[in-house]
Amino acid sequence: MRILPGSRTLLDLILPAECGGCAEPGTQWCQGCAAELADDPILLQPRVDPGVAVWALGPYSGPRRRVVIAAKERGRRDLAVPLGSAVAGALARLHQWGELAPPEVAPVVLVPAPTRSRAARMRGGDPVTRIAVAAVGASRVCPALAMRRGVRDSVGLSADQRRVNLEGGVLLTPRGHRFAQHVCSERSAAQRKTVVLIDDVSTTGATVAESIRVLSGAGIQVASVVVLAGVG
Repeated sequence: MRILPGSRTLLDLILPAECGGCAEPGTQWCQGCAAELADDPILLQPRVDPGVAVWALGPYSGPRRRVVIAAKERGRRDLAVPLGSAVAGALARLHQWGELAPPEVAPVVLVPAPTRSRAARMRGGDPVTRIAVAAVGASRVCPALAMRRGVRDSVGLSADQRRVNLEGGVLLTPRGHRFAQHVCSERSAAQRKTVVLIDDVSTTGATVAESIRVLSGAGIQVASVVVLAGVG
């Protein structure tokens, strides 16, 4: 049975809830999966080097793999809150480690990685943006990037094919242009922001690398990348 976007609330009244990470019945997100995603973030080494550190909540396996699929492909909008909490925890750890500037000096602004508009429509919106909002609040999320029409689905493509597919395929949105103007006009330390790119899964690093290239070209410096899970 196909679950249409927005129908989860009604179905929850009919079908028993199950954990998005392990399918444990009776709960949408169990303590075990929450604990696993609360582990220290790990540093990835993508095949396409984006030029900044890429951190993952863990490998793309087990609960992390299942929860990403549930959030993206099965209409589980309710998982944005626990995943946002896990991302917030990872950001806090990176602050503690000195990988990000102290939040009181330069608050984090999350920029979701771009997604194909058709895919977002089919999913009832972008899951990564929902997770980002749950992590830091809507006022500190900037959907600055979008995919151009004609960019292929990257599933099944090699690292080189993904890189070629994405060359020129990421563009700055109107919000992104305004954010770039704001960043470039900052004149005091009180106005500074720490920009972190956020995505669901890092495979080859091609999307992240192209996103950072576009942001950098607009004058937006990305401090780090945080993903829910990493492949390889």
